[in-house]
Amino acid sequence: MLTGEITLLQFFLFLGGISLFLYGMQLMGDGLQAAAGSKLQRILGALTKRTIYGVALGAGVTSILQSSSATTVMTVGLVNAGLMNLQQAFGIVMGANIGTTITAQLIAFKLTDYITLLLAIGFLIRTVAKKRQMKDIGQVLMGFGILMLGMAMMSNSVAPLRHNTAVVEFIGRFSTHPILGLLVGLCMTVVIQSSSATVGILMAMAGQGLIPLEGAVPVLLGDNIGTCITAVLATLQANINAKRVALSHVLFNLIGSIIAIALLSQFLALVLKISPAGNISRQIANAHTVFNVVNTILFLPFAGQFTKLIEKIMPNKNGEISYQPKFLNESMLDTPAIALSLARKEVSRMGSLALGNTKRAFSCINQYDSKKVKYIKEHEPVIDNLEEAITVYLTKMSEKNLSVELTNIHTGLLHCCMDLERIGDHAETIAKRVKSMNEDGISFSPEAAEEMKEIGDMVIRTTADALQALEDNDVNLAKTALARSHEVRKKEKAMRRSHVDRLNRGVCTPETGFVMLELLLNMKRVSDHAQNLCEIVLGEF
Repeated sequence: MLTGEITLLQFFLFLGGISLFLYGMQLMGDGLQAAAGSKLQRILGALTKRTIYGVALGAGVTSILQSSSATTVMTVGLVNAGLMNLQQAFGIVMGANIGTTITAQLIAFKLTDYITLLLAIGFLIRTVAKKRQMKDIGQVLMGFGILMLGMAMMSNSVAPLRHNTAVVEFIGRFSTHPILGLLVGLCMTVVIQSSSATVGILMAMAGQGLIPLEGAVPVLLGDNIGTCITAVLATLQANINAKRVALSHVLFNLIGSIIAIALLSQFLALVLKISPAGNISRQIANAHTVFNVVNTILFLPFAGQFTKLIEKIMPNKNGEISYQPKFLNESMLDTPAIALSLARKEVSRMGSLALGNTKRAFSCINQYDSKKVKYIKEHEPVIDNLEEAITVYLTKMSEKNLSVELTNIHTGLLHCCMDLERIGDHAETIAKRVKSMNEDGISFSPEAAEEMKEIGDMVIRTTADALQALEDNDVNLAKTALARSHEVRKKEKAMRRSHVDRLNRGVCTPETGFVMLELLLNMKRVSDHAQNLCEIVLGEF
């Protein structure tokens, strides 16, 4: 072997080192998460309105998960469900960037000589301990030991590159051409899907004298941009608000990296000032932490303006999805009559959303439309949120002195919320089922398709009339809708008999028949909830 060349065996050693590093980090993160409890997403969801708390929470959760990508993806999910707004999410994104630097700080400690000891202690605790929490701590130690073992393997595998002129010259360009280093770091992280692994590789190379600090920092900056790819991928099927979270993550790291490149000499001077001389691993770890902390400090005072900029860059052409109530006003609770009228308006809005989702779901039964299914999926959380908000509002109102008439209205609205929420649920269930039908290539016979359209039209008309009767307090319309709901039941029973007949004639397959019966059940239940709305108008609840 020529000096400076890497053999196939050493290449496999490098791949094995990366694999152990990633596996150790996963073990460590899983152990920390289990030891801390399994309610991290609820903790994120309970975030207060202050962005600074979001930063602290994002850093803390990422320290536990050992992955900024996991925290960001979790945040995207919460925004997609309407449990968090963009500014709150941006605070967590900034904190996640700080939290992920903990891994680099741990790696920077010279613990190579204690790898086997860590593994032995971790295995012993994991095996002997009886309490679950102690077993989790043992897993954390084992994970860290495996992580450090992977680091040692990577470091040993790249050692021959110190004598490879071409490699040394290429890496040396990072110092004089920081944009090149930034692009290399970005590409490495996109491929490996782990910023911590990229930092680990960087430390292994620096430890062998392959790259100086001024060459390592641009790679670090590119690593911070590359780690955004996971959040971007997580938003491909998400709503506009979740996509904005991913964009805020990309721009936050991109703008920060541009500033750091522009002030690279001052940034390096700061890192060297707070780091021990001659310890390149500690310097790289500190550079990683300093960049993310300083970037957060720069953006934090302008978080509100930055999120507004994101909304302008990525406007919602189809209109905003408002997860919050539009009409409820707590200052009106002392005037129950007005408060109830506001609650009625919000219930009406909730009903319109539920009816809209139902119409879209029914229309997809015979003619699948992926956009409609996506719309239903995005708007179902809105219905759930409104149900909760209206219920809380009405519960607070129950503490006031209400007349008999207002009490009846109050109780009726509470019942309405439950029925409308269930109508939304059934619409979502039907949407999921028709999506599965489309994926599995299942379709109804012309006869069955016509029957499904007929009962669908009946249910939609019944629900629409029930909602209109509720909004106008129209007793006659409620009676008409109630009578039609009984017709829906008769139609559903007749369709079941027709289905059995088609099965006997071989026109319909058992698989198709099962799907049809499931859809019929959900359609009938929508009609049943519409019937409940009619009974509320008629005072029969």
